[in-house]
Amino acid sequence: MENDNIVVGLDVGTTKIVAMIGRENQYGKVEILGIGRTKSLGVHRGVVNNITQTIQSIQQALQQAESNSKTEVEEVTVGIAGQHIRSLQHSDYITRQNPEEVINDEDIENLCDQVHKLVMLPGEEIIHVLPQEYKVDGQSEIVEPRGMSGGRLEANFHVVVGQISSIRNIARCVQNSGLNLNGMTLEPLASADAVLSQEEKEAGVAIIDIGGGTTDLAIFKDGIIRHTAVIPFGGNVITEDIKEGCSIIEKQAELLKIKFGSAWPGENKENEIVSIPGLRGREPKEISLKNLSKIIHYRAVEIIEQVFLEIKNYGHEEQKKKLIAGIVITGGGAQLKHLKQLVEYVTGMDTRVGFPNEHLAGDTDDEIASPMYATAVGLVMDSLKRQVEEKREAQEAQQEELENSENIEENITDQSETEKKIHRDKDSFLHEDYESKKPAEPKRSFFDKFFDKVKDFLDKAE
Repeated sequence: MENDNIVVGLDVGTTKIVAMIGRENQYGKVEILGIGRTKSLGVHRGVVNNITQTIQSIQQALQQAESNSKTEVEEVTVGIAGQHIRSLQHSDYITRQNPEEVINDEDIENLCDQVHKLVMLPGEEIIHVLPQEYKVDGQSEIVEPRGMSGGRLEANFHVVVGQISSIRNIARCVQNSGLNLNGMTLEPLASADAVLSQEEKEAGVAIIDIGGGTTDLAIFKDGIIRHTAVIPFGGNVITEDIKEGCSIIEKQAELLKIKFGSAWPGENKENEIVSIPGLRGREPKEISLKNLSKIIHYRAVEIIEQVFLEIKNYGHEEQKKKLIAGIVITGGGAQLKHLKQLVEYVTGMDTRVGFPNEHLAGDTDDEIASPMYATAVGLVMDSLKRQVEEKREAQEAQQEELENSENIEENITDQSETEKKIHRDKDSFLHEDYESKKPAEPKRSFFDKFFDKVKDFLDKAE
């Protein structure tokens, strides 16, 4: 099988690690070739706390995926999440030397560079700088300032911050698993790519990714990401509550939640009971489904209220910032029965469950099109985009190199007799001339630059 167009998304979660191998088919859809899933050991609330166990889990997931797809992988795109991620709003400006000149990429990069120099808390680093709207000489609500003229360029930014040590630990786990790190992506953004339509992003939507250890929130409006947050609660806290409330072991609590759990207690009758096998010859334990639903309900309401508080902090109640498309819930926790109805009841907003099937090829298994795999599908999509971008940049560089070499050949042909002496040392001449005419490096995002910093750090550490 050709490995050229094959990419891998690696979702390092609190409860599971998913490795997904995919490629783009002829219709522009994502074709999943193989998937590996293992229990996540060594990760707590999205943060690696045992590197050895995490490496073993990553290797197992990859071996499964490689076995299913009958292909070998070397590079992965990994997702970043966890309770250490936070975001803030920031405004900044630059004064341009010549107001008559049009604003170009360099001006916008200078402005973003300035934001990148913000002083953060010890151990934190800016990992994403996302411009919102621009202002040119006081004229506001400008989406694209390039081509305009002005002396003062300012912008509102959504700045995402994370613990540098946590991100390095994930990168180290991937590299020690024998893989190259192709890229890093914020998991809420990956999930959003997989389950949201462009119309929803334009209208205004909040995506809630309910994972095992954390609940990730990303808010879009006018096609731009406006707010991100990580709430340090997820499906695991619900399981823990069931375990404590019903005095059973964790494995039984998780099975109860998946098979019989409901976020809406009114759905269960008082006399509905499920019997749990006793431990080591003890009597079976009878559990009321009504009580089970009440335990789930109280914790689910707490998680939803925390998320809704973040949506209010963004300013959803202002007419201008209203999220017309409502809420999309995804992730493993979104499969809990009647959770959609509970979210609508608590927030008063339209809600749907987000499935990543819109971008997947038609013959994909229903299991892969589950909300549980939304992040992994999003990471595969991000890796495919990165691959296309790299190919385009390589072609542009090749084309420019070809044009430069043709120009050099013409210059050599037109040279006088005395200049032809230089022609004898053509190799060094071409090298010097090409170095001076070599195409400029393509503009890179701050996340790519940050990713390079992480790679440099790991290389030095070795």
